[in-house]
Amino acid sequence: MFYQNHSSLATEGLKLENGIDFSFPMHLHSSFEFIVVTEGVMNVIVDGNEYVLEQEDAMLIFPNQLHQLKTEKHSCHFLCIFSPNLVQAYSKMFMSKVPVNNRFRPDFSYVEKLASLTKNDSIIKIKGCLYSLCAQFDEVSQYSDRSAAVDGLISKIFKFVEENFNSDCSLEALSKNTSYHYVYLSKYFKRCTGSSFTDYVNRYRISEACYILQNTSQTILQTAYDCGFDSLRSFNRNFKNIMGVTPSAYQMSF
Repeated sequence: MFYQNHSSLATEGLKLENGIDFSFPMHLHSSFEFIVVTEGVMNVIVDGNEYVLEQEDAMLIFPNQLHQLKTEKHSCHFLCIFSPNLVQAYSKMFMSKVPVNNRFRPDFSYVEKLASLTKNDSIIKIKGCLYSLCAQFDEVSQYSDRSAAVDGLISKIFKFVEENFNSDCSLEALSKNTSYHYVYLSKYFKRCTGSSFTDYVNRYRISEACYILQNTSQTILQTAYDCGFDSLRSFNRNFKNIMGVTPSAYQMSF
């Protein structure tokens, strides 16, 4: 699981990105997430339900739904993460609900309009694109009552990483923050998520780094330090392992 607060997103924030052969461990965040496969096959798990997405299949994942993205062979995708405030009328209507089935097949012209948005577009245009997709999803969806909140300790761990990913985000620091022994926390986190705490923190940091490299002209060295890495070598190694390309190659692709 990955509690992703998206510090890069403002109150009315929007994050758009394209990806190839992408996988991401179980996580959750307080934003909506729209993902559509444009080539290949991607497996998506949402609240324990597994979906196989093929070309032009899409998912709308609600805030605080546990989800995981897995590519076993090959996939290309477009991803949009957006604040509930951008679709306030829709999000308020279903505040205590979740979809029975998160998968749908949108009119691809709406996807293309969303993917073409830029920082200079008006808030009205942005909201119009998002409301159009939500309306299409709503036409084919049923909803059920939202289940109980995620376990308190795992939520504290998510929150700790969100607030400390760019500084001391070790198990020892987490232990002091939660008053649990670091060995217990390590085993507990692995049992809950299937991932080690260190791997989770590195993926969180790289996710933040990707946003910075994609949307600013900040240097790779400064990005590494801002995302909690103590050396450029460590940053480059982790970035290549997770993203499949070097930070410089990733930055040049935008």
